[in-house]
Amino acid sequence: MDQANNFQRNRIIIWIFGCILFATTLAWTQNQAPQKPTEPDTAQTDETTREISPKEAEELFRSVDDILRFASNETGLPIKRTVKRRLTSRDEVVDFLQKSMANDKDAERFRRSELVLKKFGLIPRDFEMQKFLIALLREQVAGYYDPKTKYVNLLNWIDPEQQRPVLAHELTHALQDQSFGLKKWMVSEDPADRRNPGAEDIQNDEISTARQAVVEGQATAVLVDYMLAPAGQSIQTSPQIVEALKAGMLVGSADSVQLHNAPNFIREALTFPYRYGLDFEVALLTKLGKEKAYQDTFKNPPTSTRQIMEPETYLSGERLPPLPVPNFKQIFKNYTRFDIGSIGEFDVAMLIDQYAGVEASRKLYTHWRGGYYYAAKPKGDASAPLGLFYISRWSHPQHAGEFAAIYAKSLWKRYKHVHGVAEGNVKPINDVNAIMDLEGRHVWLTEDGPIVVEVQHDMVLVTESLDEPTTESLERAFLTSKTN
Repeated sequence: MDQANNFQRNRIIIWIFGCILFATTLAWTQNQAPQKPTEPDTAQTDETTREISPKEAEELFRSVDDILRFASNETGLPIKRTVKRRLTSRDEVVDFLQKSMANDKDAERFRRSELVLKKFGLIPRDFEMQKFLIALLREQVAGYYDPKTKYVNLLNWIDPEQQRPVLAHELTHALQDQSFGLKKWMVSEDPADRRNPGAEDIQNDEISTARQAVVEGQATAVLVDYMLAPAGQSIQTSPQIVEALKAGMLVGSADSVQLHNAPNFIREALTFPYRYGLDFEVALLTKLGKEKAYQDTFKNPPTSTRQIMEPETYLSGERLPPLPVPNFKQIFKNYTRFDIGSIGEFDVAMLIDQYAGVEASRKLYTHWRGGYYYAAKPKGDASAPLGLFYISRWSHPQHAGEFAAIYAKSLWKRYKHVHGVAEGNVKPINDVNAIMDLEGRHVWLTEDGPIVVEVQHDMVLVTESLDEPTTESLERAFLTSKTN
């Protein structure tokens, strides 16, 4: 249950991986033959499947040490101590998750993240995230390493031969933990916990996500090499197999009732650290070799999803300047802060994908250069819609206008009633098909209040469900930041 203790991580992407990263591991490694990554395995989802025998469990326990040595040889990470192991049941796994969710602080963070995702329209407003996670776990759990207890947990209902590739993945986590302390390395402070969060605090979201992809990308690379080793192949000599396996991670979701029926954003987010993390790892292995790909990346980790999705930006040492952060406490004096976090390159890729399609996303998301959101509730009105401020920066004004147009078009999908408002010489836009790109300031009224989308040079400012004085204060801070 990779990094289960990090379930509370709060950001637009949720990074629910903290509790369920392992959930998709088996979905595409369930077949020992890499050329058939999408072939269904009914044993995986059949809860009436027999438990493995004591003899099978004993053999599986013995294989831990051999697989641990394989992982150590692949990564160069030393074995500093024996990895403890235990056999666990499906109910114990689900109970572990439910107890994690029961933590008051974690549950509150989870609730905030879920509502922000719904505000952006990335998940339906009637989607029950917690219910989905429990059902997915019962269906897809494959095995996990717990950095808190230092145990690798083997599953008593999955055939040992299927668990061995997963063990290569999980035991890589054990080696990472022994050398770098995963719990400390992965945990970053939630910016929503800071009284006056600044640019560095907001960036913690992206740092945490990027590090998750490093952890999972390395473990997935070892898993692939373990699967290919009997044929004398490796991740570097067989790129076509790697591509097939990555495709199987999404295609194989059809074999999972829960994952197949989940919103697209959830499916993509669940596989992000595996697919993009694997690509990131392969790029480093190819250009830098094993030592830098495995050990040095922990010492000098990537800091954003952009660096994971575009490894060349990491290799070149790119550092994007942080976006300005206004005095939120003063601007939102009539509101109670609900949440705050970064919106990285992966997040905007998903936003564009959802509202304009995959091709539009591929063309535009690489031009992202920064973004974050601030969500708030009016003081004394718990029933009021969630207010939202979102700012993003792009490589060129043209791309800022393109993104603003896509975001504006999303309003017609997210709200029942959308009416354009005329302001000065700006004509109201009431026909979504009339939006080609946006420049300047545009206003719409919805059942949840006004929405402003404003393009200034290479930046896009969005406010939703905020009162006029607050929006004007944000615009002044936004415009001031562009002239300083």
